[in-house]
Amino acid sequence: MNSIATRIDIILELFPGERWYVPLTPFERLVSTILSQNTSREATIQGFENLRKRFEVVPQVLAQAEVVEIKECIKPSGLYNIKAPRIKQLARIILEEYGGDLNYLATLPLDAARERLLQMPGIGYKTADVFLSIVCGRQSFPVDTHIDRIAKRWKMVVDNAGYEQIRLAYQAVIPPGKRQAAHLGLIEFGRQICKAKRPRCGVCPVYHECEWASKREHMPA
Repeated sequence: MNSIATRIDIILELFPGERWYVPLTPFERLVSTILSQNTSREATIQGFENLRKRFEVVPQVLAQAEVVEIKECIKPSGLYNIKAPRIKQLARIILEEYGGDLNYLATLPLDAARERLLQMPGIGYKTADVFLSIVCGRQSFPVDTHIDRIAKRWKMVVDNAGYEQIRLAYQAVIPPGKRQAAHLGLIEFGRQICKAKRPRCGVCPVYHECEWASKREHMPA
């Protein structure tokens, strides 16, 4: 049976982990990651583009913006009643505590930078790790719903494992230099093949190694 690391290598041959992120400033990336919570990529992009058309997405501007105006812009991303006040509060904190410049976080040790981010409103483990990986180039490993699902189907963790258990399980088998590519590749594998509903087990490149008990139910007749 192939090891988890070997499975990931096989998946990366199909999905090489190319960056699909558009160039954004550190603050724009943080805002877009908050918008991405519990919604699709397409909805995130629409909400962010609406926001960028209405405002300059910098702490100095959004800290002064009316919450109702932010809500109107980000409606496509969902949960706008929660996300809009968080974005305004986040902008104010970054302005007051960091002078509006998040590049300082890139100079801190990884654990210290992660802890600083987790203290900010609306930023949980995934958002912090995405920021550290994509913006700061640090070797954190963000866990989204696809990566969570794959870990549990592969029995890397127990079915009720939380974010940190899953993150550490992946980090134990993925070397630091490969984590960003693996993160992106596994997301695409989860989107296109190892789906939550109607997974395409018939074309899965690691079907025979997969420990998921229900995989046979999803093979073509």
